[in-house]
Amino acid sequence: MADAIRVVEDNVEATEAWNGPLFDVWIEYRDIVAEGLRDHGEAALVANPPREGDRVLDIGCGLGDTTLRLASIVRAAGRVHGVDVAERMIETAIAEAADAAIENVSFAARDVELTKFDQTFDYAFSRMGTMFFANPVAALRNVREALAPGGLLNMVVWRRKLDNECMHRAELVVAEYLAEPEEYDVPRCGPGPFSMANADTVSDLLKHAGYEDIRLARQDLPYKIGNDLDHAVAFNMALGPAAEVLRMWGGRVDEIRPKIADDLRAALADFVVDGGAVVAPASTWAVTARAPR
Repeated sequence: MADAIRVVEDNVEATEAWNGPLFDVWIEYRDIVAEGLRDHGEAALVANPPREGDRVLDIGCGLGDTTLRLASIVRAAGRVHGVDVAERMIETAIAEAADAAIENVSFAARDVELTKFDQTFDYAFSRMGTMFFANPVAALRNVREALAPGGLLNMVVWRRKLDNECMHRAELVVAEYLAEPEEYDVPRCGPGPFSMANADTVSDLLKHAGYEDIRLARQDLPYKIGNDLDHAVAFNMALGPAAEVLRMWGGRVDEIRPKIADDLRAALADFVVDGGAVVAPASTWAVTARAPR
C-alpha cells in the first residue's frame, strides 16, 4: 500500500467532514457514541467471531475502539489492521494503542475504495464503517480481494429509520423547520447512516462485489443517546441526520435552534429510563459474507 492516503473524488467531501467537524463532534461525544454502539458490535462478534491467530482487517475503524477489541479476541498470535479515511482518527488510534501497549495492531489512513491491500486477511470487520462509501461495491470488492479464500466479512449497519427512532425522531423534528439548503459551505458525511438499511440492497452490493454465502441477522438492542435528556438533545443536534441539516444551515438558523431543541426534548422524553439516562430502541443488521473458496 502507498504511504500517502488516496481518496476517490466522490469521497473528498466526506473525508473532509470526518477529518474536520465530525471528528471534533466524535471526540466531544465519544463516550456516549462508544457506549451506544458497543452492544451492536459485540452481538455481531459473539455470533461470528474471528479465531485466535487470525489476521483481521477493521474497516472504518475510527478511533480504534473496535480494532483493540478485535486484537483482544485474536490474541498475541493474531494481528489487526485498522483503516479509516480520516487521518485525525487514525492519528488518535495510533497514539492510544501505543499508550495501552497493544502490540498486535496497526493503523493506516486509507480510502478503501482505492486501496489494493498488500496483505491477506482471514477476517474483516466493520461497525458502522461501510455505510458512508460513495461506491460501496468498489470498496467491498477491494476488501474481498484482500480476504483469504473462504475469509469472512462481518459488518454491522443500521436498519431502517423507522426502527431507529432515536435518530429518526430528531430528523423529523428538524424537517418541520428546515429542508436541506441548496447552498452550504460545510462538507457532508457521505451517503449517510441508512444507506445499507435495505436487506436486498446490501445483498446486491455484496453479490456484485463477489461475495458468497451472504446472510443478514437482525439485531434489536437498546442504544443510549444521552446521560440525561439535555445531553440527548445536544447529541442529536451535533451528530446524525438531524445534525447534518443543522450543520449545513450553520449560523443562518441560530434564531430557531432553541425552538428545535425544545421540540427535540419533547420528542425524546419517553426514552428517559430510571436514573435519567436516555435509552432508545435501535436496530441493526449484522451482515456476513464470504470470499469464494
